[in-house]
Amino acid sequence: MSASPPEAPELVVLMGLPGSGKSTFYRRRFGETHALVSKDLLRNNRRRDARQAVLIREALAAGRPVVVDNTHPAAADRADVIALGRSLGARVIGYFFVPDLAASRRRNAGREGKARVPDVALIVAARRLEAPRRAEGFDALFAVHTRDDGDFDIEPIPA
Repeated sequence: MSASPPEAPELVVLMGLPGSGKSTFYRRRFGETHALVSKDLLRNNRRRDARQAVLIREALAAGRPVVVDNTHPAAADRADVIALGRSLGARVIGYFFVPDLAASRRRNAGREGKARVPDVALIVAARRLEAPRRAEGFDALFAVHTRDDGDFDIEPIPA
């Protein structure tokens, strides 16, 4: 009798404007089960992309699911993360936070210290924001709407 193959580890890619609710979504939905990798946590590292890749690789190699919490506004910004996950045999799942610039600005205004980003960063990210497509390499893709009460509505994005 042979053992069944282990389930592929999961790489979750969060995409959306600063202040869209990505980090809160991570904490509520994945905080107890998934490792967190975010460039925001690597601010003092001159080679953030390389360090991020190492952290993703280490977690997936250990069989631990990973959430990558960055803005990933354009397909080019998320391509390396998706390619890394695919190369390591991970199931790549995307959560796209549907843009609401006014709500993101309100949430951002409530942040303190380095967590708060300049309004211009929100505007630049909004201009660059591209809705993700399954063809980018996602095994599953979801749209997330952050509600005014802080909860989330999630719906699948069809292939």
